[in-house]
Amino acid sequence: MCWVALDRATRLGRDRGRNELADSWETEANAVQAEILEHGVSDRGVFRQHYETDALDASLLLMPLVRFLRPDDERVRATVLAIADELTEHGLVLRYRVDETEDGLTGKEGTFTICSFWLVSALSEIGERKRARQLCQRVLSHATPLGLYAEEIEALSGAQLGNFPQAFTHLALINAVSHVISDEQKGERDEPSAVFTEMRAAGAAG
Repeated sequence: MCWVALDRATRLGRDRGRNELADSWETEANAVQAEILEHGVSDRGVFRQHYETDALDASLLLMPLVRFLRPDDERVRATVLAIADELTEHGLVLRYRVDETEDGLTGKEGTFTICSFWLVSALSEIGERKRARQLCQRVLSHATPLGLYAEEIEALSGAQLGNFPQAFTHLALINAVSHVISDEQKGERDEPSAVFTEMRAAGAAG
């Protein structure tokens, strides 16, 4: 997020003709990016939660979405697929593994709905369009009759847990569905958008 702030400040500076400030911010953004690329990647080429661990963290799914690196970068692709395969329960995404992270909390957490929608968008970005569509349909199936989502979903039962409704979750939902519909409009499927149909059905039910 430090890189994002500096990168966006650089763009704003250029847009407003503040090139001296923009040059300074761009230099800092490049330095932050270089440090992360040097210390933030594990031996298997996957981004890590922080420098002292090889644990995964779902926030890494934002890397292709905020354009930290291109989606076709092998480190980005490896990270997204590692999270999809290793940081999920019944297909839905955990924030992180609680037994690998010292966050001061105990017990078991549900899967984080926003993280599952992040994964939809990230899979779409790296070209895994079929997996993105399937996961999007899966998460959409857990909506309440009003089409709303809580902070977490208990992956096995589908029960909504935590804050409800959570605005951040719905922002990620919009982005995820937009990615999938865009993929389908590019010719990935010939039939009407199944995701759009799913959303429309949920709205009608509400």
